[in-house]
Amino acid sequence: MNDAPALRADAAAGFAVAQPLPPALLYRRCDPAHLPFAVCSELEEAPGLIGQERAVEALNFALRIRAKGYNVYALGAAGTGRHSMIEELLRARAAKEPAPPDWCYVNNFADPQQPRRLELPAGKGSALATAMNRLVEELRAALPAAFERDEYRARRDAIDQEFKQKSEEAFGALQRRAEARNIALMRTPMGLALAPTRDGRVLTPDLFNQLPPEERERIQRETEEIQNDLEATMRDVPLWERAHRDAVQALNRDTTGFAIAHFIDELRQGYRDLPEVARYLDAVERDIKENVDDFLAPAVPESAAAAGTPVPAPLLHDIEDARFRRYQVNVLVDNRGQVGAPVIYEDNPTHQTLVGRVEHLARFGALVTDFNLLVAGALHRANGGYLVLDAQKLLAGNFAWASLKRTLDAGQIRIESLEQLLSLASTVSLQPEPIPLSVKVVLVGPPTLYYLLSAYDEDFADLFKIAADFDDRVDRTPETTLLYARLICGITRREKLRPLNREAVARVIEQAARLAGDADKLSASLRAFVDLLRQSDQFAADAGRDIVGAADVEAAIAAQVHRGDRIYRRLQEEIARKTIRIETGGAAVGQVNGLSVIGLGTLSFGTPARITARVRLGRGEVVDIEREVALGGPLHSKGVLILAGFLGGRFGGRRPLSLNASLVFEQSYGGVEGDSASAAELLALLSALAEAPIKQSFAVTGSVDQRGQIQAIGGVNEKIEGFFDSCRLTGFTGSQGVIIPASNVKHLMLRRDVVAAAEAGTFRIYPIDTIDQGIELLTDVPAGQPDTAGNYPDASINGRVAARLDAFAAKAAELARLAAGTAGEKQ
Repeated sequence: MNDAPALRADAAAGFAVAQPLPPALLYRRCDPAHLPFAVCSELEEAPGLIGQERAVEALNFALRIRAKGYNVYALGAAGTGRHSMIEELLRARAAKEPAPPDWCYVNNFADPQQPRRLELPAGKGSALATAMNRLVEELRAALPAAFERDEYRARRDAIDQEFKQKSEEAFGALQRRAEARNIALMRTPMGLALAPTRDGRVLTPDLFNQLPPEERERIQRETEEIQNDLEATMRDVPLWERAHRDAVQALNRDTTGFAIAHFIDELRQGYRDLPEVARYLDAVERDIKENVDDFLAPAVPESAAAAGTPVPAPLLHDIEDARFRRYQVNVLVDNRGQVGAPVIYEDNPTHQTLVGRVEHLARFGALVTDFNLLVAGALHRANGGYLVLDAQKLLAGNFAWASLKRTLDAGQIRIESLEQLLSLASTVSLQPEPIPLSVKVVLVGPPTLYYLLSAYDEDFADLFKIAADFDDRVDRTPETTLLYARLICGITRREKLRPLNREAVARVIEQAARLAGDADKLSASLRAFVDLLRQSDQFAADAGRDIVGAADVEAAIAAQVHRGDRIYRRLQEEIARKTIRIETGGAAVGQVNGLSVIGLGTLSFGTPARITARVRLGRGEVVDIEREVALGGPLHSKGVLILAGFLGGRFGGRRPLSLNASLVFEQSYGGVEGDSASAAELLALLSALAEAPIKQSFAVTGSVDQRGQIQAIGGVNEKIEGFFDSCRLTGFTGSQGVIIPASNVKHLMLRRDVVAAAEAGTFRIYPIDTIDQGIELLTDVPAGQPDTAGNYPDASINGRVAARLDAFAAKAAELARLAAGTAGEKQ
C-alpha cells in the first residue's frame, strides 16, 4: 500500500503544499476475500505465538546450556502470551528429559538438630517411607515377643543371679568377719551400720561405757577395721551394678539384633545399590538396639496405669508417635509418577515458598519441631527441571529475591527460617543438610525491571545471562494475517468459543492493527485477543447465532470503549456546553487547537486543548507558563526550548531577538508532558508575531525540531478522533480537520465514522513535513522563502515575523539609547 500523502507543488512557495489524505489512507482494511476460509474452524491452529522468533531462539539456547548462571529473564509487554509460550516450550523439552530423583530427610541419630538428606531414584522415596513405617510396626510386635521368650528370660535370670550372688558373697564374708569379732552388721533406714555385741546381743551405749577401757579400745579398733572393709565393699557395688547393666544391655542388644536382623536385612536388599540408604539403615539398626526400651515400654505411663487414670486418645497417639518419629522418612520431594523433568510455576514467591520452611507442633505448652516438619519449597519441587517466576512478585516477596540469588549462587538449597537468615533467632533450631540444586529459572517481567536489575544489581548479570525479548507487535503481511487467523482459531478451540466467519476474523485483525497503533503492524497482545473473542462470543450468544460475525466483533469493541469512556464523554459534554472553551470555527491570532491523549485504564482517548501565545518586547525569552508553575514535564519544557532555537536559527542571524513570548495550555489544571504539542505551540507563536489569524477549524499535533521539520508523535488516531468528536458536538462546517506529521500517516487506523466523514468531505486529515506547510495551511498566507540576500517577501508569514522582530529590535535599541543618555545627564 502506498501511504505517501498527496502533495501539491507550489513553485512560488518553494515547497509542497499539504493536501488532505484520501480516505483509503485513513484505515487499512483486511479484505475478507483474501482469507482462504469461510469459518475459522476450518484452519489448523498456529504453531505457538506469532513473530516471537527472537525470544524463542533465546529460550532454546538457554535451555541447551547447563552451565551455571544461564537462567532466563523473559521481558516484554504484559499480555503478550509469554507465560503460555514459555510453559509450552519448557514442557516440550522437559518431556524428553528423565525424571529427577526423590529427596528425603531422615533423622541424624548422632545430632538430631542436623537432619540428613537422602537422594533416591524417582518413586523410591515414598517406598522407603512406607517400608520404615512397616518396619516400626513389625518391630513393635516382634521385639516384645523376643523379650518374652524363655531363652531371654533364662539368660537374664543368670545375669541377675550372678550379680546377686556376687553381692551376697561379699556381704556374707564381711558379716562373718564381723561376727567373729562380736560385731553386728545391721540394716537401718540410713543404710548399713556396725555395733558391738555380747552373747549375741547388741551392747547398749551404757553397757559399752561400763566395759574396761582396754576392751573398749579393742572393740573400737576392730569396728573401724570392719567399717573400712564395709566401705571398700560398698565402693565395689556401683561397679557390680554397672557390670550388671552392661551385661543386661549386651543381652538386650544381642536379643534385639537377632530379632530385627531379618527385618533389616530384608529392607537392605531393596536398597543395596544406594550407599546413602545403606548407611542410614545401619544407623537405624544401631539406634533400635540402643533404645529398644521404647518398643518394650507401654505408651501409657505406669503411674497413670496403676492409678487407673484414663489417657485421652489424642495424647496417647502423640506419646506413641513421639517415640517412633525418629524412624520415619520425610519425603520432601516425591517424583513418583513424574514423567520427564518438572516444570513448576510459583505464583507467590517468598523466602519460604522458594527454599522451604520448618514447621512446628504445639506440645505440652511448647513449640517443638523435628525433621518430619521440614516442608519443600518451589526450588525443591523444580530441582532437576525448570522453575518459572514472576519477576515483579519475586522482588515484592518477603526476602524472595535475596534467597533466590543466594541459592542459585551456592548451587544448593538450604532450608532455614527468616530468623536464622537474618540472625535474629537465639533458640536452637534445625539445620538440615543442604540439597544440591540443578534447575533452570525463567523470570517473566517487564523490560523496565530488567534494565533496572541489570544496572543496579551486581549479581543479576551473573545469574541471568540470557534475555528473551518478546515483541509487542509484528509486521502485518499476508503471511502473518493468515497466522493470526489460525491463532484466532486456536483460541476459540481452547476457550470453547463459537467459531468466527471470515468477516469477523478480518475485523479482529483490523483491531489488532489499531491496538498496535500502526496500519502496517499487528499487536501481539494475546490477552486483548482473548478478551475480545470472549466478548464477541457473548454478543453472538445473545443474538442466538452459532457463528460470530463482524457485527458481533464490532459490538464487543464498542462495548469495551463505552464501559471506559465516562470521563472522556464528560469532557466532550463540557466542550459542547462551552464550559471548556474549544473553538472549531472562525480565526484568532496566536491561538491554535492542540491535541493530547488521556489514558484511562486500558483505554486511551484524545482531547483538544486551546494553546495561546502572546509576544512583547523583551530579551529573547520564550516562557513556558506550564513549566513556571511546575505543571510542565521535562519533555514538554524541552519542546518549548526548541521553539527558541527555531526562532534564533531562522530570524536571529540578522537582528537580536528582542522579544518575550509566553505559551500556555488554556484551562489546563493538571500536568502537561511530552513534546507532541511543540508544533502547535510554534504555529501559535508565529501567528502572534505575524499578527496573522489562525483558522480555529483545525487542530494540530506533532513535534518540531530546531530546523522546523515536523516529527512523528504517538496516539495519532486517538487525537484525531478526539477533535472529530468535538467538531461533531459543536457542528460540522465542512472545513474542519486535523494537521498531523506526514510520518504518522502509516499509523492511521481511524474509526469508521471518521473515515466516512472524510469520504463525505466534512472532515479532513492533512499531513505536513515542515512548519511552513502548517502555517500556510492555517492562515492561507504564504509562508515565504528567503531570497539570496536572506530576505523574506514582505507579505509572507516569515516576512511579517521578521518585520515584527525588526520593530522589537529597533524599539529595544531606542530604549537602550535613551537609558544611556539619561545616565550621562545624571553624571
